[in-house]
Amino acid sequence: MPEVFRFFGFSFFFYSKEHEPIHIHVEGNGGMAKFVWDGIKFTMLVQENIKTNDLKKIKAVIDENADLIIKRWEEHFNR
Repeated sequence: MPEVFRFFGFSFFFYSKEHEPIHIHVEGNGGMAKFVWDGIKFTMLVQENIKTNDLKKIKAVIDENADLIIKRWEEHFNR
């Protein structure tokens, strides 16, 4: 389970046996979310038990690091 980075007590990661499309899982503070790359931006697919303020921070971190997330995905999955 490669962790891409950690912010605000949340871990941003991939599972080792992932599937397309590119996406990132986020877990922490008793909650989880999944954001999927649509070719232009990451959008939230699912979330459970994450406060609205935390979701805003998470989305901002993902938006600011989209290139890094995609690069790490491609490196890890040899794509």
